[in-house]
Amino acid sequence: MRSVRVRILAILAVLVIAGVGAWQLLPSGEAKTDAITVGTSDVVTSLDPAGAYDAGSWAIYSNIYQSLMTFKPGAIVPEPDAAESCGFVGQKLQTYQCKLRDDLTFSNGRKITAEDVKHSFDRIFTIKSDVGPSGLFPTLDTVTTEGRTITFNLSGKDATFPQKLATGAAAIVDSTKYPENELRKGSQIDGSGPYVLKSYESGNRAVLVPNLKYKGALKKIGEAVTIRYFKTSEDLLAAWDGGEVDVAHRQLPSAKLAELDTGDPDVRVTEAASAEIRNLIFNVRDGSPFADKKIRQAVAAILDRGPLVSKVYQGTVDPLYSLIPTGYIGHSTPFFDAYPSSDPKRAAQLLEEAGVETPVAVNFAYREGDMYTKETAELRRQMEKDGLFKVSVKAVEWTRYQKGYAAAEYDMYTVGWFPDFPDPDTFSQPLVGTGNVLHSGYSSKKMDKLITATQQFSDRGRTSNDFKAMQKLVGEDVPLLPLWQKKDYVVAKTGVAGSQYLSDGTGFWRLWELSWL
Repeated sequence: MRSVRVRILAILAVLVIAGVGAWQLLPSGEAKTDAITVGTSDVVTSLDPAGAYDAGSWAIYSNIYQSLMTFKPGAIVPEPDAAESCGFVGQKLQTYQCKLRDDLTFSNGRKITAEDVKHSFDRIFTIKSDVGPSGLFPTLDTVTTEGRTITFNLSGKDATFPQKLATGAAAIVDSTKYPENELRKGSQIDGSGPYVLKSYESGNRAVLVPNLKYKGALKKIGEAVTIRYFKTSEDLLAAWDGGEVDVAHRQLPSAKLAELDTGDPDVRVTEAASAEIRNLIFNVRDGSPFADKKIRQAVAAILDRGPLVSKVYQGTVDPLYSLIPTGYIGHSTPFFDAYPSSDPKRAAQLLEEAGVETPVAVNFAYREGDMYTKETAELRRQMEKDGLFKVSVKAVEWTRYQKGYAAAEYDMYTVGWFPDFPDPDTFSQPLVGTGNVLHSGYSSKKMDKLITATQQFSDRGRTSNDFKAMQKLVGEDVPLLPLWQKKDYVVAKTGVAGSQYLSDGTGFWRLWELSWL
């Protein structure tokens, strides 16, 4: 599973590619031919694009699969990749057509057809995985084909649809290998991206080698890469310190990131603003302690982001007071305006108005991991310190965690979010629209109308007021609480070039940019 020249952080998962067979693919002589090893603590939920909507999975998808469209680094307008051309038909923004290139094959040698593209989209909605990407395409009605032409028929206007075609959700799969009604089992991949997945050990490593059959927007394919997956940030740090990885991204512990020196001649450090955010999500369904918005507002009144920023994350994140992060059209600060500082007295008054006895007992689940444990402990401390809440906490493994909040097992939970594409729409429908991918149970007709309104204009500057109104409504209804916006760090050995281009916030992890000096 993630701008107006927004500096966003691209979702990235980390693969480690061993150099098996690399001597056949890389030049001989004195040039270094080992695979470049990239380390990460992200998790790959599924190797099947219909089964995942998370940063770790989408990071690898952008290397082994191909979509009709793609983004160049820093671009806000996508360009054709597997497509020869794409565009809206007419002025209604409800019919979008792409013509597939005629020279594409999957890594298994089979020619890619328009029917493969249709199959790739249809199965997303047929399977409709709880943790899949169907929520990214709320306006997609039907997909039809004629020859090499694919037509996407939308139920309403959606100016951002071309950008969605450049995400991991739009990855093209082989219709003869990926079942229509279920996810593909095992670790075999048949894609057409710049890399071929040679081997994969879940939770351990992925070995990638250049796909010599690749045809698309890229002018070059990269070197062999090995992605190593680590369970915790501390494990990744130990591997970095031990020289086991050449590049570390997502993520080293905050204490380590805080002490990094961009002037260190022995390490290449790329630090940039990003649009990775983290929210505290409430289960707002009937029967949940947070069904009443006054109780959610009480948590908002208590929250002090200062200790999260300074103590837990060592200044590597910035406080966030809105649904849409800084750098995007329509960004505002409704939570700062309504809750400028921690106010336990106001929280107590809100709970009294809600007619509940204190302390209000709630359960709080979070993804297991060292930093998340510290973050949760701080949030629990703040909620309990004045006797207004009694919080029980539970750490859950990532894959099980996603299924748990999708099944409404938790009263509150924290989820990080990367932009899927460079537009504020990526923070609206998926997070607060009816049927949102956070599975919060939140549904508002007013919110849905605002979301629809923002999708009407190709001139995205015309959406600013609607996005501001949307954020104000989130500040009033509090289906979630924005916590922080993160800076992006990529750390590489000095012998590795291109690490500054590894991520840029458009949902891509550009492993092909990495090379040996």
